[in-house]
Amino acid sequence: MEIRLAADLQEDSIVDGEGIRAVLWTQGCPHHCPGCHNPGTHDFNGGMLVDVEDVKDRIYDLKGHDGITFSGGDPFVQPKACAEIARYARSLGYNIWCYTGYTFEHLVALSKGKPEIMEFLKEIDILVDGKFQLENRSLSALFRGSTNQRLVMVKESLEQQMTILKDDDVEEEIFSFSPRKEEGLYV
Repeated sequence: MEIRLAADLQEDSIVDGEGIRAVLWTQGCPHHCPGCHNPGTHDFNGGMLVDVEDVKDRIYDLKGHDGITFSGGDPFVQPKACAEIARYARSLGYNIWCYTGYTFEHLVALSKGKPEIMEFLKEIDILVDGKFQLENRSLSALFRGSTNQRLVMVKESLEQQMTILKDDDVEEEIFSFSPRKEEGLYV
């Protein structure tokens, strides 16, 4: 299996989640948020195709890292490959963070028709969700670019069937969410 990446695995990040992290920059994004700090990752045909086994080898060789962060682009346009990599990283003891322009509730709803989305979600500890909004840009929002984005505790949220944020706020129930047609997942 292959994954389309925007760049090689970035090591030693301290801004893409808690602790020292390696970041996997996926290629392809349907959101095109104005002010995006990574517009080069939007093109679905850009970047490079890499064998998932090669990515796993790079993760195996990491030293001194706490976790793996999936960013992009939007990792959820390649959920099957990302799930395989995340599952492997977790088997090595890494925690998993993921950035997405989709909301958690939207991903749960979409997973009913695309089970690979739920497969990937189940491997994620913290999901930083929501589109970047230039009008809500903040340099003080921890691990987020804009204040509308949330830090969702995925495992707890799935278990309790409601969105649970890292700061212990509880949001709406997630299994009653229905995405509008124009919010569909583009792959």
